[in-house]
Amino acid sequence: MRKTRFVCVSDTHNSTPNGSFKLPKGDVLIHAGDMTNQGTFSELKKTIKWIEEADFEAKIVIAGNHDITLDSDFYNQYGSYFHNQNPQDPAKCQELLEQAPSILWLKHEHAVIDLVAPTGPHTTFKIFGSPFSPAHGMWAFGYGPDEAAQLWDRIPLDTDIVVTHTPPQYHCDERKDRRAVGCEGLRNALWRVRPHLAISGHVHEGRGVERVRWDLDSSNIKYKESGTIRWEDPGRDNKKLSMIDLTTKSGSPLANDGSVGDFLREAMPRPNIVRNPVHVLTSPNDTNHEPLSSNAKPSAKLAVSRVTANLLAVPSPSLPLATLGQGGPPSPRSDMEALSGRMGRQETCIVNAAIMASSWPRSEAKKFNKPIVVDIDLPVWKEC
Repeated sequence: MRKTRFVCVSDTHNSTPNGSFKLPKGDVLIHAGDMTNQGTFSELKKTIKWIEEADFEAKIVIAGNHDITLDSDFYNQYGSYFHNQNPQDPAKCQELLEQAPSILWLKHEHAVIDLVAPTGPHTTFKIFGSPFSPAHGMWAFGYGPDEAAQLWDRIPLDTDIVVTHTPPQYHCDERKDRRAVGCEGLRNALWRVRPHLAISGHVHEGRGVERVRWDLDSSNIKYKESGTIRWEDPGRDNKKLSMIDLTTKSGSPLANDGSVGDFLREAMPRPNIVRNPVHVLTSPNDTNHEPLSSNAKPSAKLAVSRVTANLLAVPSPSLPLATLGQGGPPSPRSDMEALSGRMGRQETCIVNAAIMASSWPRSEAKKFNKPIVVDIDLPVWKEC
């Protein structure tokens, strides 16, 4: 295991480093959506420029509900309400990201990443990224409550890092009116997957970090938590980093061994990693690949696969909303896929990395948060 530094941002809304915020150094840059205000070509070009110029071995982004041209179906139906004077071309907007050689754009899919730079940590991790958030108003990538369980059941159980635009309900999702507006279906999925990190944004006022301990002692009760530790920002109102150290050296490491599990160990081997090009797989057994990009960053080896609905052997049953520290009613069967051989995945660090501190629509002057830096131990794919 070796320390890997993630620098997390979200909801930059056209703001840039060395102007609205300062970008700390790290190994991996994560942007959890809402790169722009309305997803125009010029807005995206400006954002992609600073991300391309940022000095990180891996740079991973997802869209958010404000990046409307990145949702073709939405823009074809509603784009005229936003850009009636200057219509945008979604294909050209999306090409900006697809052709950015150092950026990995995840669209409700996962990737396996090996950090291979000579001076880097040489660690490996599996990451899932998705732009979706609960539908509210006329914005992109929305879904209804009845769609949530099926949507989030597509996160592979052996995922190490989950990046979503929406936060999970009850964690880093509280608005000014103290209403929790995150997604309950995502929280349930996180209980099943129990990744090291779950990074999001969307709710500007919810910016922060929580360490969630999952209750795994009751095998017939799903989605239960045993406790939450709220982070105190060491970088608030000073020049220090907004940072959380989850490594063993910190004295308070994350209780998560990243175990794959008994079922996945046999059924779902990690996909082969290729250096160039990056491939999209329509299913775990698909051998007919079309290149997604011929310009993958040479210092990070990537393998991307589309996640299909049949990846989870037992779909989560619909359960009533749970409350913090409580689970749903007894399940009709134990969730063996989520538990067997995976009891070492006891804790997840949930991060809301919103840079824009002001609410939308903004009624006050713009205010900005610092990026959130997370140090975490990850397995080494190759010894230096």
